[in-house]
Amino acid sequence: KGSVYMKYPYTYINQAVRMLKALVASYIVTGLLLLLTAGLLYRFELSEGKVRIMIIVTYILSCFAGGFLSGKMMKNKKFLWGVFAGFLYFGIMLLVSLAVNRQLDQTAANFVTTMVLCLLGGMLGGMCA
Repeated sequence: KGSVYMKYPYTYINQAVRMLKALVASYIVTGLLLLLTAGLLYRFELSEGKVRIMIIVTYILSCFAGGFLSGKMMKNKKFLWGVFAGFLYFGIMLLVSLAVNRQLDQTAANFVTTMVLCLLGGMLGGMCA
C-alpha cells in the first residue's frame, strides 16, 4: 500500500527532469540558430526583414525540438507535452526579457504572435515524436 503512493512523487520528478532536458535542448538549438543568424547577418548584411524571418524560424524550430524531445520522453499525450514545452520556452524567454529590459518592448500583437508560434511549434514537435 505504501509503495503505490510513494511512486507518484518520483513520477512527477521524472517528468520534470525530462521536461527540463527538452527545454535545455531547445535553448541549445536557439543559441545555435542565433549564432547562424549573426554569422549570416555579418557576412551578407541582411535586411531587418530577413533577420526577423530568421528569428521567427528560430522560435519555431527551437520549440519544435523541445516538443519533439518531450514527446519522445513522455510517450503518451505527446502533443500536449509539446504544447507545454512551447509554453515553458515562451515563459522563460518572457521572464528573461523582463529581467533584462525591465519592460515589454513588444506590442500585444507581437506578444501573442510569438506565444502562438512557440505553442504551435512545440505541439507540432510533440505530434511528430
